[in-house]
Amino acid sequence: MPDTTERRPYHHGNLRTDLLDAAERSLRTHGAEQLSLRDLARDVGVSHAAPRRHFADRRALLDALAESGFTRLGEQLRAAVNEIGDEDDLRARLHAFASAYVRFATENAALTGLMNSSKHRPGATAVAEAAAAAFGQISDLIEEGQERGELEGDDPEEIGLVLYATVLGITTMLHSGMIEPARLEGLVGTAVTQFLRGARPAEPR
Repeated sequence: MPDTTERRPYHHGNLRTDLLDAAERSLRTHGAEQLSLRDLARDVGVSHAAPRRHFADRRALLDALAESGFTRLGEQLRAAVNEIGDEDDLRARLHAFASAYVRFATENAALTGLMNSSKHRPGATAVAEAAAAAFGQISDLIEEGQERGELEGDDPEEIGLVLYATVLGITTMLHSGMIEPARLEGLVGTAVTQFLRGARPAEPR
């Protein structure tokens, strides 16, 4: 039987988007090590050379997938915070932010792992910028709290990192089976409460 691989179309209307979608499905099922441009080309029905119009190699594909993930995460974090009607309710907005992150990380465990491992890789500038844009929102919330005198006036990024590390730890414990999914929301609420309690300005004596 003749090889029909090269008869597949080279051009594709939304090839980059379709390749990223297929890559995310493969990542979820098989892990990052199994991703290959040739297999993805077959999955979306194009020639094996077509993906290289958008991704020079497998590493470029993984970086693009991580960047896309951070962009999507940032949109979900922003939407969750914006749903809080009272802009002065810092606790509610931080809780919405933390809950949205936990939800994303829980629903997209493999993608989140790739995102976290890619953002510090030398040369992955676009991934790092997308990550900074997503998580920069928590620094903005903390800075607002500082301006209103609700939080200590130290570096907002450093303070936000403490809350992020706590929430990241909760999701890691979930993925490793150390805690049950039913406990997630309660633990997030406790993390935000304890964070705010520790970050409040000291009462004058």
